[in-house]
Amino acid sequence: MRARTLAARLLPPLVFLALVLAAWQAAVAITDVRPSILPAPSDVASSLWHNRSLLLDNAWTTVVEIVLGYLLAVVLGVALAVLVASSGLAERAVYPWLVVSQLVPIVAIAPIIVIWTGFDIRPKLIVIALVSFFPIAVNTIDGVKSTEPELLRLLRTFGAGRWKRLTAAQLPSALPFFFSGLKVAAALAVIGAVFAEWVGASSGLGYLILTLNNQLATADMFAAIVVLALIGIVLFGVVQLLERLLLPWYHGRRAAGGPPSP
Repeated sequence: MRARTLAARLLPPLVFLALVLAAWQAAVAITDVRPSILPAPSDVASSLWHNRSLLLDNAWTTVVEIVLGYLLAVVLGVALAVLVASSGLAERAVYPWLVVSQLVPIVAIAPIIVIWTGFDIRPKLIVIALVSFFPIAVNTIDGVKSTEPELLRLLRTFGAGRWKRLTAAQLPSALPFFFSGLKVAAALAVIGAVFAEWVGASSGLGYLILTLNNQLATADMFAAIVVLALIGIVLFGVVQLLERLLLPWYHGRRAAGGPPSP
């Protein structure tokens, strides 16, 4: 039964991917487009194999940056969500600046962060965290606000203070929203790592893509992009797996056709 369910989930995207790659290969062959403009999927696959050592070495650097920056974003996002949920005054003071923080292009402030912190791993972690923390914070705040009022009134009746209500009811109720934010942030963390490495780095897939772009090595660039995409997929999959392990009741309700939110 599980094998059938897994096949039902994996086959459609895999078949779609195969059709896209076949159409891409055929279009390149028919139009005879130059490889420097659009390489064939077979050329990208060849680059993945022949440059595997180079790609793996740079991928490891990027993975370390993504994981550490992502964890920093989780801490920052949850801390801000707890702060906003702690009082109405904190929400009115902080929430507008959360929105404003996303209106500033990260590409514009990344060079400033490098000037402040240097060319080590610190600016990369900061950039990744700044790109990724917003969906975690906003989704967690929405989850805290979705707590059933009856439950909060019951806790007040039993003498529970604000902190007790937050830890016993509001944060557990926010977990599905929190994981939704984590999944969005997983994709943004990969983008943030590329931005950070474009500004100042001597290794990593973002740095490699920039170098290959200057050399017009388009097939090799596509190979690096494929590896970046795989990193993002793995990170997304890990978050989704943790969600299923930690929130079985939530997925059980969704499978049964119940409401997605707690």
